[in-house]
Amino acid sequence: MIRNRLLLLFFSLFLLPFVSAQEKALSRMLSDSLMTGASVSFILTDATTGETITEYQSESNLVPASVMKLITSSAALELLSPDYRFKTLVGFSGKFNRHSGILTGDLIIKGGGDPSLGSERFGMDAGFINELNAAVAGYGIKKVKGSVIVDDSRYDYEPVPAGWLWEDIGNYYGAGVFGLSVFDNTLKIHFRTGYNGSKPEILQFDPPKPNVSYISYLIASGSSDKGYVFCAPYSERGWISGTIPEMKEDFILKASIPDPPLLVARMFTEKAAESGIKITGKPSTMRLLNNALKDSFKILSMITSPPLEKIVEILNHESVNLYAEHLVKELGFVIKGEGTFRAGHEVINEFLTKAGIKTGGIRIYDGSGLSPVNRLNARMISSLLYYMKNQSPVSEAFYNSLPEAGREGTLKNVFSDQIFESRMRAKSGTMTGVRNYAGYLTTKSGRELIFCIMVNNFSGTTNSITLLIQEILKEAALNH
Repeated sequence: MIRNRLLLLFFSLFLLPFVSAQEKALSRMLSDSLMTGASVSFILTDATTGETITEYQSESNLVPASVMKLITSSAALELLSPDYRFKTLVGFSGKFNRHSGILTGDLIIKGGGDPSLGSERFGMDAGFINELNAAVAGYGIKKVKGSVIVDDSRYDYEPVPAGWLWEDIGNYYGAGVFGLSVFDNTLKIHFRTGYNGSKPEILQFDPPKPNVSYISYLIASGSSDKGYVFCAPYSERGWISGTIPEMKEDFILKASIPDPPLLVARMFTEKAAESGIKITGKPSTMRLLNNALKDSFKILSMITSPPLEKIVEILNHESVNLYAEHLVKELGFVIKGEGTFRAGHEVINEFLTKAGIKTGGIRIYDGSGLSPVNRLNARMISSLLYYMKNQSPVSEAFYNSLPEAGREGTLKNVFSDQIFESRMRAKSGTMTGVRNYAGYLTTKSGRELIFCIMVNNFSGTTNSITLLIQEILKEAALNH
């Protein structure tokens, strides 16, 4: 007994001080009651040499959530280039009589896959409709014996990836990808709510006339937004259920726009009529016409997107699912000649292989991480981050796309400890029972590290898990 006590004393006095502080923080997290039944994949490496400093089940494949966006954004930046821009065109097909101002044909808006068109994230709105209309009027067109047709054929007509949950698809964060997207494919539904248990009143839609009707089962209750929209892409009917805060004069619930190309065709038709251009036909899209538009197309004007590096910066700062999924299809269109998720995923897998990243056992079902059936591991993500820093020609654009801890985007309200100030950039990944972070960390001594920590199936709040993760990264910053 005395001998055992002496051994314990010797261990405490002489061996514990040499145990990595990193391992202490990790051990505290793993032994916390919040981690009962949870899974963890963690790795910390040297950003310059790639040497593994410490790891824990680093090759266990877990749900990545929005950490998936690191893969999509890195592939897009490298394969398309930071300066890549999307182009939306307006013009006409058919015959135009300059003397009478009559077009016997159709006005065409050709979608170029721009995810930022009309996005308030870029300070835009419906003003682009005015710009396109001005180009038509400026050419002298006064009457159209035909229709406004949106050519949305750049991508296929399967807007959402396989593996997405039905409860996500009708909401803004589950918006689909179209050959022409607009306003972040987000429909704002304005409500006035009354007392607890009452039925909220729909005030308006923004944008107006979205060509979809909703049955509302919403109830006003409490102070939290727990409202969900259920509506499939291209559908004209949906429903809304759950609860939204009571006693609000104007509460906004954000849904996905079911058919953005048709919405733009309708908006353009109305704007043309307001400006005195008569259009005889009904607005339509290439999808509705079964890709039947074959006539030559004369371009009148073009709207160009911000450069890709700016789009990717918003994507990773604000974790915009729509932008990530757009890039998957754009990669497929540009590299494989096929604007589909399947082609885009082929391109991404080829990019990872060429970068020397082991992909065995991983599963990629989308580009944003919204699908709960995706699977990645910490070592694979760490390898990607190492490649992007040391070997990729777009390393600077990629690094700058990540939000700074405690200051920007999804990291604005976390990792606010002074030790992280100007030392950490990372991507977060969150869904129910999932809290992940991956990125770059500069220690107090100036050493650059790469980290990835993925925690799945924990109990308790995400804030509690985030604090435990923060302690691991804090001690890494202090002790390496």
